[in-house]
Amino acid sequence: MAGRHYTAASGTFKPRSPAFILLLALLALTLLFYIFSSISTSSNSTGNLISSRNPNSGIDYSFVSSLEKFLTKSPRSATAGEDTVSGTTSVEDARKLDDSIWKNENQRLYDEPFYPAFSPLKVYVYEMPAKFTYDLLWLFHNTYKETSNLTSNGSPVHRLIEQHSIDYWLWADLIAPESERLLKNVVRVYKQEEADLFYIPFFTTISFFLMEKQQCKALYREALKWVMDQPAWNRSEGRDHILPVHHPWSFKSVRKFMKKAIWLLPDMDSTGNWYKPGQVYLEKDLILPYVANLDLCDAKCLSSSRRTTLLFFRGRLKRNAGGKIRAKLVEELRGADGVSIEEGTAGEGGKEAAQSGMRKSIFCLNPAGDTPSSARLFDAIVSGCIPIIVSDELELPFEGILDYRKIALFVSSSDALQPGWLLSFLKSVSAAQIKEMQANLAKYARHFLYSHPAQPLGPEDLVWRMMAGKLVNIKLHTRRSQRVVKGSRSLCTCECRSPNATSPGPLS
Repeated sequence: MAGRHYTAASGTFKPRSPAFILLLALLALTLLFYIFSSISTSSNSTGNLISSRNPNSGIDYSFVSSLEKFLTKSPRSATAGEDTVSGTTSVEDARKLDDSIWKNENQRLYDEPFYPAFSPLKVYVYEMPAKFTYDLLWLFHNTYKETSNLTSNGSPVHRLIEQHSIDYWLWADLIAPESERLLKNVVRVYKQEEADLFYIPFFTTISFFLMEKQQCKALYREALKWVMDQPAWNRSEGRDHILPVHHPWSFKSVRKFMKKAIWLLPDMDSTGNWYKPGQVYLEKDLILPYVANLDLCDAKCLSSSRRTTLLFFRGRLKRNAGGKIRAKLVEELRGADGVSIEEGTAGEGGKEAAQSGMRKSIFCLNPAGDTPSSARLFDAIVSGCIPIIVSDELELPFEGILDYRKIALFVSSSDALQPGWLLSFLKSVSAAQIKEMQANLAKYARHFLYSHPAQPLGPEDLVWRMMAGKLVNIKLHTRRSQRVVKGSRSLCTCECRSPNATSPGPLS
């Protein structure tokens, strides 16, 4: 009976005191609160991103889906803004803009106590003619279902464009209404004199893959002339301009004329196979992650108990340049216990096979491809599979913010090719370290998921955090270039750089 307890000695019931009943109720409520808090915390161990992948959340992680909505809401073409010049500019135009920028910077210096270190970046987005922007997005939209369209090495063209679609994700966020944007460390400005940086919204990868060769080169030349006609470009020679050239083949015929701009790249490739000496270096350029091919792993698939394969690799086994190590690694590893190696591309059925393999594996092999980087690294990260990076020339995205040693193991090519070395190395990694790295992968995954609207701590956000760190140096080199005598040996060219080299470091 409620509110009473039975006394064995007397065989009678005695009523409980109200204070005792209140205490029991409070204890019950506390227990319920603890249980629900634990469930909530456990769910958040993989970040709120997993739940936000619900299609009803309003966040798009799919390039195709986001683009569909973008083109429905946005006009097919954009007219040039009042502050954008469409014809040839003079030295006088550049000088007037320089004076206006100086006045603006001077005012901010005295009015904002932390300028420029902790102020939001102010970015001016060029409103280029539609043939450089909207028309190219429509070209992709109207043709992406043609999955038979392949590159010479068998990769689906439209999937490659998606992998390198960083130009779309950044632009879509920058031009979205401010009321819909979530990022607070970057704001779009509509007057050039207010800008810290200038964004060039030209879709270099789409034009490279989907246009006829000569037509593409002609469009590149037109884009080059349009940008170089802007007073802001002439003022700084492009040093404060951001150019997305994320596929190493894109914009190749004219990019030597824009080598002083800030390039958004997949890697540096200091071997010289893709970029000429002096075109790319970490001081001015920024490495951005590929768009992952695979879906984000949920809490269930993150469990190490479900991972029965020691090492997994799926991809093309024969590559050019630095990627030749793949065939040698395969020869060394094929047939070994706990190792799964599959030949395949990102074509039809490729996503399912790669996703299944990575989610069943503890480690995922990431050797160099034709370039030092590949989308496979980011597929492994979102799959909770610890990357084993065998790429001596690799540069990584956002490395000034993220410590990749906490989520990946780095192996030099020479060590990896020694008979039996790689498997012995992997088997020596303790269960505790594996568990810790898997937990870190779950936390880090959010940094590599492009989305619209762009999310705080997503890749778009980290782009601007990294860019803010470059801003003072960008202004320094711009000012120096304006006052140093042309041809002077005092000009810094930054063309002599030591190559990057991989060091495995301690396992701890």
